[in-house]
Amino acid sequence: MNAFLISTAVIFVAELGDKSQLMAMTFATRYRVRDVLVGITAATAVVHLLSVGIGALVGTAFSQYQGAISIVAGVAFLVFAAWTLRGDELTEDEADKARRSTGAALLAVGGAFFLAELGDKTMLATITLATREGWLGTWIGSTVGMVAADALAIGVGAVLGRTLPEKAIKYGAAAAFVVFGLLLIAEGLGAF
Repeated sequence: MNAFLISTAVIFVAELGDKSQLMAMTFATRYRVRDVLVGITAATAVVHLLSVGIGALVGTAFSQYQGAISIVAGVAFLVFAAWTLRGDELTEDEADKARRSTGAALLAVGGAFFLAELGDKTMLATITLATREGWLGTWIGSTVGMVAADALAIGVGAVLGRTLPEKAIKYGAAAAFVVFGLLLIAEGLGAF
């Protein structure tokens, strides 16, 4: 349960202001919201299952180095904070592709999200969490966190349009990553 709660919170925060949210809003203008959410959920579940598999292997292989893994994970979270501040925008070409997509909604959304999430900060954050937490809770929690953040973006986007407080979201997400990163570094240093 701890893995589920931590990964839900971390991935939800990581997804705030990410280009995946912009993709979700764009797809929601073309397809039914339900189809967009199902496509996002399927793609996220597959990518995050791969992520927790990698993280669990790394965590098991290096279990005697848990202090060092905590420090590396903390540094990774500080990098995620900087990445969040740098920003992640949907290019005009990516937005056009999302609007013009002609395939079935689930395949279009699922395929786009699967490809967009490979190597994304949420995938890397999920790998990082899985090195320390249980794979099942991390997988389910990271999937729930991402889908919840994207659903929020679709809902808020529908209500507020393009007047989202992007800077507040960006700074809040970066601050949360810094806090998680510093806590992990402190925990790792305490293990030595």
